[in-house]
Amino acid sequence: MVDDNPDFTGSEEFPFDEEELSEKAPKDRVPTGIEGFDDLCAGGLLKGRSYLLSGNAGAGKSIFATQFLYNGAKKYDEPGIYVTTEETPTNIRENMKNFGVDLKELEEENKLAIVDASAAKIGIPSDEKYVEVQPFDMQSLINKIIDIQEEIGAERCIIDSTTSLAFSIEENSDLRIELLKLSSTLGVLGLTSLMIAEVSDSNEISRYGIEEFVTEGVIRLYYQKKEGIRVRSVEIYKMRGSDHSKKIHPFEITEKGIKVHPTEEVYYF
Repeated sequence: MVDDNPDFTGSEEFPFDEEELSEKAPKDRVPTGIEGFDDLCAGGLLKGRSYLLSGNAGAGKSIFATQFLYNGAKKYDEPGIYVTTEETPTNIRENMKNFGVDLKELEEENKLAIVDASAAKIGIPSDEKYVEVQPFDMQSLINKIIDIQEEIGAERCIIDSTTSLAFSIEENSDLRIELLKLSSTLGVLGLTSLMIAEVSDSNEISRYGIEEFVTEGVIRLYYQKKEGIRVRSVEIYKMRGSDHSKKIHPFEITEKGIKVHPTEEVYYF
């Protein structure tokens, strides 16, 4: 299917020297477990660092991030924290069932905690176990993450999304300080984290032009239309302290989640 798309080049040659990349890379890696993606960055993300995961609507950001948490808990025995500022936890659980992912099971096993910050932001009650205290603010969110990390021994975290967190902050300078505070705290706690950002333009890396400067790396997901066909692709735009593929690679969302094609490239920019 991929080879029939004119935007793909299905080369048998790997896009970079995998052996050389592995030799250069730090050994303390956190694999995402997402098929094909870890091949692009020598086995995974750097432990204890925060990454921006950005993309336009429909690109697959929430699926990517949730797989990162789910695989961590199921495959690598690394509990995780999911902070949702927009979707309700109920919707997240239901959406991931479409990919055979049972988040409720992980919650019952104390391997996953979903923090309902969406209810707090609009001032409505929630039946969830972990609810961000009202009124919502960054420091209370950080305190909640610290408490949960101690409770379940979390090693991974996702913030979905920084775009929503920023709505109540008027000045860019204040936003940068608040996001840096969040990112730094996640690092101090030893959490390997994905901070999701919604963008509307294919040339944008982040929503506010700030998020990429307070994180250790940027993973950009694209969902572009070319000749009547929408194509999803991924680019590791930045990863401090590690080499990585510099190319844009196609991926698809299957019934089992995201599958990246690391030996192929996309041309439509």
